[in-house]
Amino acid sequence: MNERMIAACDGASKGNPGPAAWAYVVADAAGRPLRWEAGPLGTATNNVAELTALQELLESLDPAVALEVRMDSQYAMNAVTKWLPGWKRNGWKTSAGKPVANRDLVARIDSLLTGRAVEFVYVPAHQVDGDPLNALADQAASEVAVAQRAAGTSQGSADLPVPAPSRATEGRRTGAATKKAGSAARAGATIRAKFSGRCHCGKPYAAKDMIAKNDHGWGHPECRTATA
Repeated sequence: MNERMIAACDGASKGNPGPAAWAYVVADAAGRPLRWEAGPLGTATNNVAELTALQELLESLDPAVALEVRMDSQYAMNAVTKWLPGWKRNGWKTSAGKPVANRDLVARIDSLLTGRAVEFVYVPAHQVDGDPLNALADQAASEVAVAQRAAGTSQGSADLPVPAPSRATEGRRTGAATKKAGSAARAGATIRAKFSGRCHCGKPYAAKDMIAKNDHGWGHPECRTATA
């Protein structure tokens, strides 16, 4: 009998739409990473990147293997698990009567899920002590979105992506919460967000997440040097 596997997939778009990429990490039943892949998408939205990451993951695995998929995109998860049946009943129209966005991707994922044992698990992004597989996929997608070059195990990489350490490390420094935003921006440091917002990469951050100043405002620390 095939052993259950765990995987995480993620997408990134630097501008939404902007330079985009998909990525996934496959692990064994104990959560130990086995391999990872990431690919460029040129200019695309974050939603396209998220759906493409799921498609690429499903296409890479044996359909007979039971799979747990961890994602931080509620849109992608809801599209293929919650909204899809209604879309098909309505002739690929939304409840408002509009054509379903990204229909080709959603339909392809639907076909890949048919007859498979797949459990979807939502994991919040960019959290201190968050899901490690999601953090790896997020970092890989972000780096490839900027570089627009494929990376991963099939490209000869023997190492896993390394998530930016500042979020987890500095998130434990309670003194950082008292720094003024202006001082943090001048020093290039990170601070805790007082309110939720959206980074120029297209993904949101929550109140109390660590953020840093970039050319476009405030956002994720790992995106401060990325170009939107």
